[in-house]
Amino acid sequence: MKVFYAEEQKRHDPKFFLSSGGRQPNPEQPERVERLLNGARAAGLTVARPIEHGLGPISAIHTPEYLDFLKRIYQRWQHIEGASEEVIPNIHPIARGGTYPASAVGQAGYHMADTSCPISAETWDSACWSAWSAVSAADAVVAGESASYALCRPPGHHAFRDVAGGFCFFNNSAIAAQRLRRSAERVAIIDVDLHHGNGTQGVFYERADVLTVSIHADPVRFYPFFWGHADERGEGLGLGYNFNLPLARKSNDAAYLEALSAALRRVEAFSPDAIVIALGLDAFEKDPFGGLSVSTPGFALIGEAIAKLGRPAVIVQEGGYLCDELGDNLTSFLDGYGAKAR
Repeated sequence: MKVFYAEEQKRHDPKFFLSSGGRQPNPEQPERVERLLNGARAAGLTVARPIEHGLGPISAIHTPEYLDFLKRIYQRWQHIEGASEEVIPNIHPIARGGTYPASAVGQAGYHMADTSCPISAETWDSACWSAWSAVSAADAVVAGESASYALCRPPGHHAFRDVAGGFCFFNNSAIAAQRLRRSAERVAIIDVDLHHGNGTQGVFYERADVLTVSIHADPVRFYPFFWGHADERGEGLGLGYNFNLPLARKSNDAAYLEALSAALRRVEAFSPDAIVIALGLDAFEKDPFGGLSVSTPGFALIGEAIAKLGRPAVIVQEGGYLCDELGDNLTSFLDGYGAKAR
């Protein structure tokens, strides 16, 4: 199996993170890349540089209004007297649609769900290369590979069509799924991140060709709070094509694997031609966010269970934050998935 990754993805280096009203260092650090690369190499993967695919695959998911905002907002922000070093919103609309704000401050609030994804001079290029890693991994599967791994950083599953949030700018898992649709009639996204993949759900909520499944800490008291509840099943043509499995805080391997079994039954009933695994490693018991209690050996069991689906798969990196075991957790998942044989 190959891991697709470009060095440009490390240049995005956010400083700001507002949590419970307090300013803290942003946990989505470039150092994550080195630890994940070490974990991928330990599992026998070879590193491949993604191709520069242009905006086509990204605009298949994200609106042109949003892409224009992301590309130009940092330069525009610099012209605001007294503005912060990074683009950080201080206002959010309570209703969307209608008149679009002309000011940089208003657009930042419109297109950014929270303060966890500040935009710097390097954010646009890093986010593009992260998305192109997902596209290249999807193309490898379309070309006949049984599986590939996209080391996407910045991550993506909290990004909606026109909103950044939760460290995410482009929804890499959604972009990979849409790319797979070139040859796959049906695609399932299995999100095993600690946090609900609210952006991914939002992108496909009214579609029946992409099944979205997410196992995550119960959002009633956990980010992203407003999405990820069990009664969210899709709308319109998508009704019944979204499946959320919220777990109690600190749920361990046994509870997680029980939820995963239910998730995989739903995927099998959908009978996808290919799958995307939104691989968050932050469900780990020692992850800084501390939401769930999956062990390092538990990630191998998760990988093994998903591999039994026997579907072509794109593994897209989502969360998983700095702790001593981060690389080991990736190695464990990939070993369980059987990466060396794929």
